[in-house]
Amino acid sequence: VTHSIPACIGNMTINGKQLDNESPVSIFAVNKCYVTAQDGTYFDGRGFAALVREGYKVRSDVNITLEFRTTAVHGILLGVSSAKVDAIGLEMVNGKVLFHVNNGAGRITATYEPRGTSSLCDGKWHKLQANKSKHRISLIIDGNLAQTDNPYIQSTSADTNNPIYVGGYPADVKQNCLTSKSSFHGCLRNLVLTKGQQAELFDFSRAFDLRGVFPHSCPGAEH
Repeated sequence: VTHSIPACIGNMTINGKQLDNESPVSIFAVNKCYVTAQDGTYFDGRGFAALVREGYKVRSDVNITLEFRTTAVHGILLGVSSAKVDAIGLEMVNGKVLFHVNNGAGRITATYEPRGTSSLCDGKWHKLQANKSKHRISLIIDGNLAQTDNPYIQSTSADTNNPIYVGGYPADVKQNCLTSKSSFHGCLRNLVLTKGQQAELFDFSRAFDLRGVFPHSCPGAEH
C-alpha cells in the first residue's frame, strides 16, 4: 500500500500511553476530523491542487464539469495555461462565475451573474459546466446558461501545455486566463474534463502537488 487512508483516527494508545494528537512532532497533509463529513475534496483557501504534470492540451474542444460548495465570494476554480497567451480559466469574482478562454487572438469571457451576490456562496452544492467548442464558449450554472460572442472566429485552438491547477496556483506560475489570485476556500467534487467521447474524472488524491487541499472528505454543510 503506497497511499494514506482517507479516514479519521483518534484515541490511539501505544503500550497503554495515549498519543497526543494536538502537538505532533511533524505533520503532513493531515487535517482535523469533521463532526459530519461529505464526499468531496476540501480546499482550505491557502493552496491548490496540480494535475497532469506533463501538461494538459485543451486545443479546440473541452467540456469541464464540477460541483462546488463555498461561502466565499472570491476563489479560483481551475486554470490551464501556456507559456504564451493561450489559456482557459474558471474563477469566482464577487459571487459571479467567470469562464475565460484565449485561443491566441484575445481573451473572451462568459459570465454567470446570479440574482444575489451571495446566492452561489451559500455553502450548498452548485453544478458548473464550462464548454469550449472551437471559438464558442458557454457556461452553465445549476442549469442556467451564460454565453458570449467571440469576435475572433478564426482562432479556434487553445494550445496549452501546462498542468491543470485547481483551487489556486503557485506564485511562480503564469496563468493567462485568471484575474484573481484568491485560492478557493470550500469543497469541490466530480471534476470531469471531456474531449469528444473521452471523459476523464480527476481524483485529487492523485495530484502531483497538493497544498492546503484534503482529498476524500469535506466538512458537512455550514449552517
